Amino acid sequence: MTARTGHGTRLRVNMIACAGHGVCAELLPELITLDPWGYPLLADTPVPEGLADHAKRAVAACPTLALLAEESVIGFPGVRRRGRHSGRA
Repeated sequence: MTARTGHGTRLRVNMIACAGHGVCAELLPELITLDPWGYPLLADTPVPEGLADHAKRAVAACPTLALLAEESVIGFPGVRRRGRHSGRA
C-alpha cells in the first residue's frame, strides 16, 4: 500500500471454495498462516508493496480460486476493485 496512490490491496478467502490445500501459506507465509485443519488465516493488513508479487503468485496458484486480491480506496472502505487475478473477471 502506498499513500501516494491512495490504494491498498487486501487478500480475502472464499471459505466455501477453499479446500485447505495450504498452497497460499507456502507462497506467502508473511501474511497467511494455517489453522489446525489447514485452512488459511489472513493477516488483517493490506499487502505491503514488497510482497505484492508474492501475493499475486499465491492468488494465481490457488487450486480452487478461493484466494482473492482486492484493491480498496483508502478513506472509502466500501469501495473495492477486484484484482486481475481475483478468480473472477
